[in-house]
Amino acid sequence: MKVLAACGNGMGSSQMIKMKIIKVFKRLEIDVDVDHLSVGEAKSVINSYDMVFVSESLVSNFSNARSKTKIIGLRNLLSEVEIEGKIKEALNIK
Repeated sequence: MKVLAACGNGMGSSQMIKMKIIKVFKRLEIDVDVDHLSVGEAKSVINSYDMVFVSESLVSNFSNARSKTKIIGLRNLLSEVEIEGKIKEALNIK
């Protein structure tokens, strides 16, 4: 599964989100390839990812995503509990 963490600048916060995402997917025993980019860069490559994590306030930037790509809006970018809940919801895991 290809996953992307996107933030406004593609620098620090997306790297921190990426590390949290990797940790949660590892705990769920799901193999992933996680990248991080700015929202601007992500918009042009969005359809090559299965799942994109972004701040709730930036979700509207991805209205061009195909239906297969799940856009995950996060309220607290560093909350592993929220990330895990959103992953389980997106993948229908109980």
